Amino acid sequence: MNNTGPKVRLSRALGLPLTPKAVKYFEARPYPPGEHGRSRKNESDYKVRLREKQRLRAQYNIRETQLRNAFAKAARVKDAKTGEALIVDLERRLDALVLRAGFARTIYQARQFVVHRHVLVNGRRVDRPSFRVRPGDVIQIAERSRSMEPFQVAAAGAHAENVPPYLEVLTDALTARLSRLPERREIPIVCDEQLVVEHYSR
Repeated sequence: MNNTGPKVRLSRALGLPLTPKAVKYFEARPYPPGEHGRSRKNESDYKVRLREKQRLRAQYNIRETQLRNAFAKAARVKDAKTGEALIVDLERRLDALVLRAGFARTIYQARQFVVHRHVLVNGRRVDRPSFRVRPGDVIQIAERSRSMEPFQVAAAGAHAENVPPYLEVLTDALTARLSRLPERREIPIVCDEQLVVEHYSR
């Protein structure tokens, strides 16, 4: 039996591929793992909301506490829908923007690059994936890190085909600038954020 790995199993459980490697497995078996995966019965509202929250967590690779704190912060934003404010806030995470800029292949790799101090913001090294980038901030891969194979691949444009409009990216220079706050419709996250709001508001 092939060991498809935890990311693939998680992808199938949540109903979306979380890594490029998971895509082919997900396309072949687009149902949850386990012997009862194909015959999932009607689910409770609670379970539907819970899974949507887990889908959001998985796409940003964050802990429950981090998501709960982000939700509490979003709920305090005036004149904005809480769900949209939540997604926009999470999208400003440094690891998320390293991924969107095409400097990493997956959110897991993006997190690793930040933690291992390969990423600068406005010329200063930042090793916190949860660091919130502000409009006008410049993200770049450190000069001494650029000769490493993953960054050579990224500089050649291997992951840069879907850069969102709120980022200005110089791919070959491994430099990106957050030009403005993202709009929800531009953020490439698969999530019904209203279900997440309902989950935390219950």
